[in-house]
Amino acid sequence: MSHILAIASRELRSYFVSPVAYVVLTLWAVLSGTFFLTNVVAFQLTVEQAAQFGAYDRLADLNLNDSLIAPFIGSMWVVQLFLLPAITMGLFATERATGTIELLMTSPITIWEIVTGKFLAAVGFALLMVAIVAFFPALLFFFGEPDVGKTLASLLGLFCVSVAYVAIGAFASSVTRNQLIAFIGTMVLLLVVGMMLPFLVDLTVGGVPGEVASPIAAAVGWVATAPHFEEMLRGVVDTKDLAYFAITTLGFLVLAKTAVESARWR
Repeated sequence: MSHILAIASRELRSYFVSPVAYVVLTLWAVLSGTFFLTNVVAFQLTVEQAAQFGAYDRLADLNLNDSLIAPFIGSMWVVQLFLLPAITMGLFATERATGTIELLMTSPITIWEIVTGKFLAAVGFALLMVAIVAFFPALLFFFGEPDVGKTLASLLGLFCVSVAYVAIGAFASSVTRNQLIAFIGTMVLLLVVGMMLPFLVDLTVGGVPGEVASPIAAAVGWVATAPHFEEMLRGVVDTKDLAYFAITTLGFLVLAKTAVESARWR
């Protein structure tokens, strides 16, 4: 455990040595504030229009969680698809490029400790990103009454997605020595797993989009992040969704460990 914590601490500190961390956090904070303000304005306009036209049923259905917080966190998930690869691209690619991966292999540290330590460092950075997002819904508790459970479920969903995506990024970084290739590879994987997979399944396995999916299409579609994340955005924390994120994370960490270990035999 001490080796894992030492690697995680070293890796986390290295993020803030380069400008990458500051650029990512600045972009993330600015975009978070922009999307939050946009959703607040849109929510206020919707309320005013509903009141103006006497749509009291519509007013009764409006609430801060479903009409403001969930769309906001959902939009930040999309932004995450493009920013998180910048954090994971150097996890192993840098070690391969500089040759320090060989030193790690000959040290009394296991491959699992190396992979886990680097993974935890990136998760720590992702947690900081989630904390920035959490700051904005927290402001609403001073001016309204959002549902605490739904808000926490949405933030938990974003964190679970972050952890799974870090594992995917670790795998992409473990198979190359070029950080740009790792960045692009991670982004492609995240876009496919996160958003495109259900659509691709409909076209290739399920037939016409909108039809009842075949068992194979349903099984492949389960791999997609969006359905599981959307459930948590609605405030539903189901064990099957938590299991999905756990299995995805562990699966890609095993792949990353295998890719790193293969360097020993080259």
